[in-house]
Amino acid sequence: MKELLRTNNPVTLSFVEALLRDAGINVMVADQHMSILEGSIGVLPRRLLVENDDHNQAVRVLNEAGLSDELC
Repeated sequence: MKELLRTNNPVTLSFVEALLRDAGINVMVADQHMSILEGSIGVLPRRLLVENDDHNQAVRVLNEAGLSDELC
């Protein structure tokens, strides 16, 4: 798995997940449940991971959607 982006923004995370799934790319959100440790204040970013083989395609999808600034 390769990290594609990190964000504290749940809207961005949800949008990127939907874009990638629509493109047939499986995604995994890491650190999703870390809010329990941080007190649910949203300080710790969530990481979106994709398979190594899908990384280049995922980058293309995000670039085409105008989200290149979100990439790691």
